[in-house]
Amino acid sequence: MLSQQQLGRGPLRARQPRPTPPVPDAEPPDGSPPARFVGWLGGLGCVAAGYGVFQFLFSVLPGSLDGSAARYLIAGVSGLGTSVAAWLAAALLRARAAAGDPARTAPVGPAALAPGAPGPLPQVFASAYDTLVDQVSVVDDPERGRLTGWPHSLGENMPSPPTPVGTAYGLHIMLDLGVPDGRLSTGDLVDTLWRLRLPDGGWSARSQGSEARPEVTALVLGALARAGTSAERLTAEVERCTSGFTRGQDRAGRESTHVVTTVLRGLLRAAPRSEVLPVLREALADGAISDPHRDHRRCWGYRLHAPYGPPSALHTAQAVVALDRAARVLGENAGARAAREDGVRWLLTCPETSHDTCADLRNLQEEVRRPRTDDPLRHEVLNVRHFTASWVARALLAPGALAVARADGLEEEWRVRLDGAVAAVWAGQTDGIWLWGRGDSAELRRPMWMTYQGLSALRAHAVWMYQPVG
Repeated sequence: MLSQQQLGRGPLRARQPRPTPPVPDAEPPDGSPPARFVGWLGGLGCVAAGYGVFQFLFSVLPGSLDGSAARYLIAGVSGLGTSVAAWLAAALLRARAAAGDPARTAPVGPAALAPGAPGPLPQVFASAYDTLVDQVSVVDDPERGRLTGWPHSLGENMPSPPTPVGTAYGLHIMLDLGVPDGRLSTGDLVDTLWRLRLPDGGWSARSQGSEARPEVTALVLGALARAGTSAERLTAEVERCTSGFTRGQDRAGRESTHVVTTVLRGLLRAAPRSEVLPVLREALADGAISDPHRDHRRCWGYRLHAPYGPPSALHTAQAVVALDRAARVLGENAGARAAREDGVRWLLTCPETSHDTCADLRNLQEEVRRPRTDDPLRHEVLNVRHFTASWVARALLAPGALAVARADGLEEEWRVRLDGAVAAVWAGQTDGIWLWGRGDSAELRRPMWMTYQGLSALRAHAVWMYQPVG
């Protein structure tokens, strides 16, 4: 259920995420004689107007004044004053006209819209859907049967078999977009995810081999639950996921902010009554650190135990999103609430001035290193890339974030930072698809998770901004 704030019925409305190019100056719409005169005077040019006054006064001032120097002085001062007055009057009139005329403040170029025309977001969603339809992978696997889904990234060498991560994010995208036609079937995607389950249960990323990992399993379970899979069918997989996710059996995972928040979000969808959820919530809240550079506000690094790593806007945003969702499902104790609210305050105290390009929005990469169970002396390394701007936008759009900003008198800071994060998300897409590593052809360029996170952030922002007509 969407809150009243999410429906945009509160007093705040953020600015458009796409920067608006300046509109060339035009004549004021006011047709009154004073406006026409000031517009003409401004159009003549401030210097020309001042020079005209100077010449006029110099020619009419009486010769009885003390010499030509005095006449030059009086005429010069008058001309200079006229120039300044003309410039100020014309600028004021243009500013008042721009403020009162929506046509002057509307975007120009491709973003310009006629009154009543739809915004660009429906086209972005439609383009994303068309791309996913065109690049869906359908493979007949001799052991698993027909698989329908996506690999980790779009544009991989075809045909690339679907993977659990790519297909789970693709299913999330389809559910967000509402599956507008029958070219893709969510039932086929659900069946594929079950067929991709490992022989001993659970799911893993392509680089993790044949051992199930809790963050991937929770991601898949969350997508399956969202698509309507019954709790009874999910129960066994939830139990396998939670039973192995302990510090004794998966210390690296339990100490990783990314892994814990991913498992927490997935299980809140798939098993909202699981006994492990309060435990994970407390571990996440207890893993917050104090940042002396931002008024000792608590935030998160990439680890939940020492060494925590430096304060990170990405991991703070992930923690805020997870704790906010947990509060709605589980309720909230004082410790978790204080940690979540401090995380929001920390995000609102970014010291930079340009919040669509600030360091808080820089994309990050991290490694999750685990000892291999078949050879503890060797490690499995999972490379994780993070679309930071989308996480910051989603954290600031969490229902509890605006409440914190209002309570602290930081509504303007909240709006400015949300605008910046959404602008950065918007700038990263082309026809509804997001790219990672534009300058490095060796990297996977169009990961499914990035497109899901980008579309999800824009959709959440659009829902928040919605205002009923009339």
